[in-house]
Amino acid sequence: MAVNLYDAARELEKVIRQSDEYKQLTQAYAEVNADEAAKRMFDSFRKMQMNLQQKQMMGQDITQAEVEQAQKTVALVQQNPKISHLMQAEQRMSTVIGELNQLIMKPLEELYGTPQY
Repeated sequence: MAVNLYDAARELEKVIRQSDEYKQLTQAYAEVNADEAAKRMFDSFRKMQMNLQQKQMMGQDITQAEVEQAQKTVALVQQNPKISHLMQAEQRMSTVIGELNQLIMKPLEELYGTPQY
């Protein structure tokens, strides 16, 4: 019997959307978006985060001033209970995705082994 990996992936997508972690994430995101001040703060944080990630991916140095500004921004957004709750939900969802990725990659790990450095 041939297995269609894409059908299995679509089924996994459905299961993820039905998971408690995803439901909590969508609820937390909706709460942030319903609060205009929290939404502006979160959008600003995300923009800064994406700019820094883009610089890293392009091999550009991140200045000490940018690091300090990022730390201040993180501390500020974490003081907002709605954003803090959203960030915790994001972390739980990220953990789940990481664990799923490990399961998905297991056949290749078994085939090639774990790299020895």
